Order: sequence, then structure tokens, then C-alpha cells
Amino acid sequence: MFKLVALEDTIRIPPEKFGEAIDTVGYEQLKMKYEGMIDGELGYVIAVTKIKVNPFGKIIPGDGATFHKVKFSLLTFFPKIQEVVEGEVVEIADFGAFIRIGPVDALLHVSQLMDDYISHDERQGVLMGKETKRKLTTGDHVRVRITAVSLGRGGGSGKIGVTARQPFLGKIEWIKKDIEKIEGVKAAKTKETETAGSSET
Repeated sequence: MFKLVALEDTIRIPPEKFGEAIDTVGYEQLKMKYEGMIDGELGYVIAVTKIKVNPFGKIIPGDGATFHKVKFSLLTFFPKIQEVVEGEVVEIADFGAFIRIGPVDALLHVSQLMDDYISHDERQGVLMGKETKRKLTTGDHVRVRITAVSLGRGGGSGKIGVTARQPFLGKIEWIKKDIEKIEGVKAAKTKETETAGSSET
């Protein structure tokens, strides 16, 4: 889930930046500090937005810089367990597929792909079900549910696990076929009921 988070902080403006626009310098400082960070409370920090630097700063003895309070927003991506997301397959491995969701790649392990024995064709970069003959390859779009989230502290790496082994999850084409099959069964039952009703009268 993408979020805009409002925060306050204090930035240091070095003497060589004194002639520049204060909000521009503030943006540079905040960008270096926050963008690309992975945090347990914020999630994945994508961008710094809406910056307002207080023009009145403080000077600390022994440091020629000024320190200013700043209000700003962060665009973040915070994956939540049980959230259903869609993404693109960016890599296939023998143990599963990596799905790009937002700014991060989540692991779809082979055990979580489908109810079938799955083989890996390394040459073609394909995961395929033995009975269903369903194939997953790079570039496919999938719908998955987040099952595990581990966010590293203070800029560390994060890990996300997902599953497609639930109804209406998996490759988008598979979901469409499953829906068509269900609608076909419903239509057949409705026709049977109508036929039975008309034969009784």
C-alpha cells in the first residue's frame, strides 16, 4: 500500500549553501537521508515531497552551519500481510518467481504458485504445472496475496513473501479462465433449472 506520511525533522545547511534557495537545499538534505530507506515503521521510502523549511535557523558553537526545522511528506510503500496486490514477474528461478510490486520484488515460492507439481525450464525461463500445463514466465502479470513481510531496520534490506494458492489468485489469464469456467457452470445450471421447470408445466 502506498502512503503519504507527514514528518518533521531538523536539517543542517552548510555555509557553502547559504546563497541558495532554502527549500532546494532542504530537499537535497532530506533526499540523501530518506530516499531508498527501508524502515520498520515507514516501509520503503520512495520520494520526499511537500517540503517547507523554517527560514529561521539555529547556530551551534563550533559549527558554521545553520540548523532549521523542516516539515515534509514522504511517499512510502508499506506492504501489509493479507493485502492482495498485482505485479509483474521480473525473474524466474528453480525455487520460484520474483514479482515486482511497487518499488520492491516479492518472492513467490514454487510451493505457493499452484496446486500442481511444478517443473523449471531454465533454458526458457519457465515454471510449468505438470497436470494443468499452466506456465509462468518473465513479463507475466499476476495477482498475489502478501503472506510475509520482513523490513530491515535503518536502510537494511526487506523481504516480502506472497502466495497465489487461493481462489482468484495467480496469473491474470488463469483467473479469467477460472471465472469463465464458473460462469459457464452457473449458466448450465440455470438452463437445467429452466428446462426442468418448463417440462413440469
